[in-house]
Amino acid sequence: MFQFSISNELEKKISNAHCVGNFYFDDDIQCQNLLELVEKNSYLNKIFCTFYNDNGEITKLTYEFFFKKVNQTANFLIENNIEVGNCVAIISHNHIDTVVLYFAIWAIGAIAVPINVGEDDKRIEFIVENSEIKIIFVRENYFERITNIFHSNKKTICVENNINGNFHSTLKNISDNFENNNKVKLDNDALIIYTSGTTGLPKGVVLTQKNLIVDAKEISLWHKIDESQTMMCILPLHHVNGIVVTLLTPMFSRASVVLNQKFHSNNFFKQVEKENVNIVSVVPTILQFLLNEYENKIAPQINSLRHFICGAGPLTCELANKFEKKFHISIIHGYGLSETTCYSCFLPIDLNETEHIFWMNEFGFPSIGVSIPSNEMAIHNENGNELSEMEKGEIVIRGKNVMKSYFKNSEANEKSFTYNWFRSGDEGFFKLDKNGKKFFFITGRLKELIIRGGTNISPFAIDEILMNIEGVEIGLAVGFENIWYGEEVGAYIKLKENSNLIEKEILSYCRKFISFSLSPKVVVFGNEIPVTSTGKYQRNKLKHLFEKWKEIQFTKK
Repeated sequence: MFQFSISNELEKKISNAHCVGNFYFDDDIQCQNLLELVEKNSYLNKIFCTFYNDNGEITKLTYEFFFKKVNQTANFLIENNIEVGNCVAIISHNHIDTVVLYFAIWAIGAIAVPINVGEDDKRIEFIVENSEIKIIFVRENYFERITNIFHSNKKTICVENNINGNFHSTLKNISDNFENNNKVKLDNDALIIYTSGTTGLPKGVVLTQKNLIVDAKEISLWHKIDESQTMMCILPLHHVNGIVVTLLTPMFSRASVVLNQKFHSNNFFKQVEKENVNIVSVVPTILQFLLNEYENKIAPQINSLRHFICGAGPLTCELANKFEKKFHISIIHGYGLSETTCYSCFLPIDLNETEHIFWMNEFGFPSIGVSIPSNEMAIHNENGNELSEMEKGEIVIRGKNVMKSYFKNSEANEKSFTYNWFRSGDEGFFKLDKNGKKFFFITGRLKELIIRGGTNISPFAIDEILMNIEGVEIGLAVGFENIWYGEEVGAYIKLKENSNLIEKEILSYCRKFISFSLSPKVVVFGNEIPVTSTGKYQRNKLKHLFEKWKEIQFTKK
């Protein structure tokens, strides 16, 4: 595995940190709110963010200039009557403007609500209405679509200079002095992430400023990130992984971040080498794309690159092994949810090669590692009783990075916080090491989400579409293992008597209503569907029927 060193300053910082309960405090980095965190770094004479767009243009912002841009944008929000507790939507691909917007929203104590541009119109409409959005910031590419959804019902601002008021020109005339009067506290709501649940409607995960800072701090300390380090963001900024791991963590640790509009496997390592990147946060899909890109090429050896952080989707032993052997880069596997801000556990980064291989391969699943100090993890049965080593049950979490609540969803809150732990809905177990430390594993999902490329997909919403097809008696969306996206979407169909429907007709029908990424890619026809004693369909017992498509990369035709 690739070996690395850290600065003496960071070693000292870690050794000086002291523990109260299960949360580490470090007096020299405490702050009252997220704006104060940015302000404390504003004197740094270094680049905070380097942004690469898909046209090859590069934008760099120093910590000092970034702070001024955040202040200007915060003042702009106030001029547009945005107050503490108001929700502000961001609809954008990865862009440096989005980074500024997040911190400006948090500066005034408002709440950022990022929306994936890949969502369908109905889901976007639900999120905006449910979260009571006061203003929408959208890039030009999506402006017409969003205004067609909401017409004049929502104030919509294009974050570019040629539509609706020349946003950047307006900012130039706004003061870059913003008074941080400490009215905004760490317990202020900061972010609502809408994530698929086990019903068709998405749930809004409410995270506070404290949640964000705590998780960023833990990631910094665990991965030994300091101001000498550079991280890279290739994951979308509408997801907690992109926001917390590769925006807030560099800001917290005074590091730098290289932000990409999109991931491109053909120039990924060239850019890593050019920018002296040390750590990249990825999902398993990225690993598969890089393996495919270099299948018949010599793998690059980049001295700066320490390791990959990998989570947000199913990682197999097979994929991890292939990647580490090909590129000689350690994968630091981890686990978390939007509901736990981002990460709740990681493999230790100081394992030797033998130990690393053991925990990544010995148990049929790569270990997701050890609980970070700010939260506790356990394995419970359905009655909330803690299970013993190697017993499978539900992964549960409690601590300072666990969300405040689901937004306006008392039923979901009651179910998710039963027995005073957050119940993840994921099945797993733990194994003790020689020192009695718990190494956790995830084996599947008790709730039936499909995770494709790090994106949660509710199968129930797809079921509804399948069941509306004339000639279908029963239609179930099934997530099956796929080396490209972790999981792909399949459809298991029981036809009505005398129906002559074929696969092509079913797939075409689905794609009239949902995007290609969310749609089933293949159809399996059958007559037998396993059910529980209460008559509930057990879709996970159908996964094996899709095994022959495990290695297929499905593309839009």
